[in-house]
Amino acid sequence: MQITTLEFWSTLLEKLYQWSVTELPPILILIVATLIVLRVFKAFTKRLKKVISKRLQKKQDLESEESGKRVETLMNILFGAGKVVIWAIFIMILLKKLGVDIGPILAGAGILGLAVGFGAQELVRDFLSGFFILLENQIRKGDVAIINGTGGLVEDIELRTTTLRDFSGTTHIFQNGKINTISNMTMEWSAMVFDIGVAYKEDPEQVISVMKQVGEELGEDPEYKDYILEPLEIFGVDKFADSAVIIKARIKTKPIMQWTIGREYRKRLKKAFDQNSIEIPFPHTTVYWGEKINPLKLQIEKEVKGASRQ
Repeated sequence: MQITTLEFWSTLLEKLYQWSVTELPPILILIVATLIVLRVFKAFTKRLKKVISKRLQKKQDLESEESGKRVETLMNILFGAGKVVIWAIFIMILLKKLGVDIGPILAGAGILGLAVGFGAQELVRDFLSGFFILLENQIRKGDVAIINGTGGLVEDIELRTTTLRDFSGTTHIFQNGKINTISNMTMEWSAMVFDIGVAYKEDPEQVISVMKQVGEELGEDPEYKDYILEPLEIFGVDKFADSAVIIKARIKTKPIMQWTIGREYRKRLKKAFDQNSIEIPFPHTTVYWGEKINPLKLQIEKEVKGASRQ
């Protein structure tokens, strides 16, 4: 049949009409349904983001900008993955409606996906691990954490890697899929634990009283009181060491402020011990003559030169 003949165009128009009557409406319905699903899914992710943000703020009892960023990242990932799935389903159904056999396409996509999966399984593992680190709020940017035995400040968290900077300034980059242990030292609140050693001759009650007094003074200091969440807790005599009695105590602080509070408390406690003549043990030898707290005192007198000549 020649293209210039009337019969050819009549047949073509008839087939086009039949196709528009029988196949076009389902395709239009499919397009509209896909757009509706996309809008509903977008609204769902927005609603979910608001719910999760409110829960995080309520749980942490503070308004955290970092939590908002984390939720935003997760929702963007979820929405992107959902769009890919929705459009993939749409294309498969559309090809089927157009009479294209999608069996070979699915088989080819499966083989390609399998090949990519074998080649990029480590990358996929990193992304999945990063997603769950963000989802479960294990660590956040600005936290001080120990990752695989290395401690430092968390500078960045991405889907593939986590960046940590230690106290000396060295940057450590970890693949999320290879992170085995995470110890977060600044989650919601922090604490400084003290193991205070005093000499065996000292009265533990007096030592504890001095420690409490120093803790109260520190808690009333305008420069430091806003960083202290709870007063100093003294747990009592913790153990008998070789040359000291160890008294354990703890101060709960705002995240990442425990070291500042700890250094200030130790400085004040040293001054208070000196004022109350409380001995802090150090490597030395004390000789006793059977008396309870009266050590042997040795006095060395300098020999006069004139007397030595005689």
